[in-house]
Amino acid sequence: MLDRTITRLKAELSARGKENLFDSLKVYMTAEADSVPYRDLAGRLNMTEGTIRVAVHRLRKRYKHLLRDEIAQTVATEEEIDDEIRDLFRILGS
Repeated sequence: MLDRTITRLKAELSARGKENLFDSLKVYMTAEADSVPYRDLAGRLNMTEGTIRVAVHRLRKRYKHLLRDEIAQTVATEEEIDDEIRDLFRILGS
């Protein structure tokens, strides 16, 4: 489910011609997020640090939306979506 969500997110950005941006920002979607400071990536992409922060925020927000959509396809009610998300992150956190 998580892989499908990332695949969908990448496809969306690729369709808008932003595959390279996705590839650069996807590190911020994982536990390794602190490994690349925003200022370093901003320099490599010739963007401001603020622009990178906004792009990461938007990427995470879209990821959450797509993840909810993926989970919604496997449950019957809105409440179950939230329960599944809580369970998923509890499992991933342990």
